[in-house]
Amino acid sequence: ANVWMHNGFLQVEGQKMSKSLGNFYSIHELLETETFGGRKWPGEVLRLAMLMTHYREPIDFSVRKLEEAENTLRKWKRAADLAPAAGQLPTEVVAALSDDLATYAAFQQLTLLASEAAEGNAAAASLKAALAFLGFDVGTAEVDEAAIAKAIAKRLALIAEKNWPEADRIRDELLAQGVQLKDGKDPVTGERITTWEVKR
Repeated sequence: ANVWMHNGFLQVEGQKMSKSLGNFYSIHELLETETFGGRKWPGEVLRLAMLMTHYREPIDFSVRKLEEAENTLRKWKRAADLAPAAGQLPTEVVAALSDDLATYAAFQQLTLLASEAAEGNAAAASLKAALAFLGFDVGTAEVDEAAIAKAIAKRLALIAEKNWPEADRIRDELLAQGVQLKDGKDPVTGERITTWEVKR
């Protein structure tokens, strides 16, 4: 087969997608506007979010699902970056896709490879090969500096409100994306400041 057509229902945040409910979003809107989740979504993230559901099952679009796909893709890319070149395509990934396009099973293999990846080892090289095979960009994992700055500003506002659980949640989410925050004080004004760095 050259074309796989999703034939399940489309849902948005658990509700059937329909114009009458006002929750209909086109791919163009997701890519080019901030109408869903208050931001634009990269094409790779949309593809992964859709592929995380089997083609015969309902797809539920939610901000949480897209964020999960984005974080997963970022982790895979960081692990694949540890390999200078692609290695051998994992037979487990091919076997999963050959079994009625079982993408979820294939992605479990990618997550396993990412957990085993180390500088220059076979797991990282195989992960890079698998990502390329699936059509994902295997260049250096991108860092969205604007999104990080926005998250830091929100966290600082939460700290000022003494909303520690939400502030910690943002810190932990960024850390899961490989972004480590460092809190300190401005030596001149004494105000709280936060810097960040990418942890490879």
